Amino acid sequence: MCALRRDSVGYTVAFAAVVCLVCAIPIAAAAVLLRPAQEENQRVDRLSKVLDVARLVQPGEELTRADVLARFAERITPRVIDVRTGLPVDSVDVERYDQRAASRDPEQSSPAPVNEAKVLRIPRYLVVYELHGASDDKVEALILPIQGYGLWSTMYGYLALEHDARTVSGITFYEHGETPGLGGEIENPRWQARWTGRKAFDDNGDLRLRVVKGATGPPAADPYRIDGLSGATITSRGVSHTVLFWLGPDAFGPYLERYRTSQRAEKL
Repeated sequence: MCALRRDSVGYTVAFAAVVCLVCAIPIAAAAVLLRPAQEENQRVDRLSKVLDVARLVQPGEELTRADVLARFAERITPRVIDVRTGLPVDSVDVERYDQRAASRDPEQSSPAPVNEAKVLRIPRYLVVYELHGASDDKVEALILPIQGYGLWSTMYGYLALEHDARTVSGITFYEHGETPGLGGEIENPRWQARWTGRKAFDDNGDLRLRVVKGATGPPAADPYRIDGLSGATITSRGVSHTVLFWLGPDAFGPYLERYRTSQRAEKL
């Protein structure tokens, strides 16, 4: 076989192919080797968001990985629940269970009913994070994973409810693709602060919380409404639809009702 001329098209193509192959092998190997570390970093970042919405991180405070894990273990208890009954599921390892991955697995999830949050599948099991008191084991807040579609992307975050399972104590998002400066303002602490003290449910247990266009009053006078993001109407609606879906009967609704019933029983 005769050698290819260096100024020929065949030589150029072959040379480019060899260079691509040589470069691709170490890149692919690095991606495989670093994947566990990347996944662990993502997990720790999500745990830090749970701490943040639980108000266990002070403004401006920077936590190391060790700090996040220690503080989480000290005050937060994750539990796996059955989405249909709201009952705890002890047979599932909560440390290894990935609710987000389960929602993509047909064997671990089911098609969601048509909903405005555009959630396509619902996992058979959901994760609830319980915030316990520093000096006792009483539940101070419930942190719920939420996800729903905004204008451009699926938004992933956490919603925190106070011990009454009715009052919002915080909301945060850790992943989305909304427009910076507009829909991306769902990450703005000032907007997130508007949720604190709002009521998700009324005294009859009906879902009332909404993100609306225009200004709203303080929580005491206007408990069920949060003013939307300026210039980001569709993203604001997406957040509203997301919260309503995950607090509703197809997601955390059965669990929250059981929790409130147990709370009432303890007071008797």
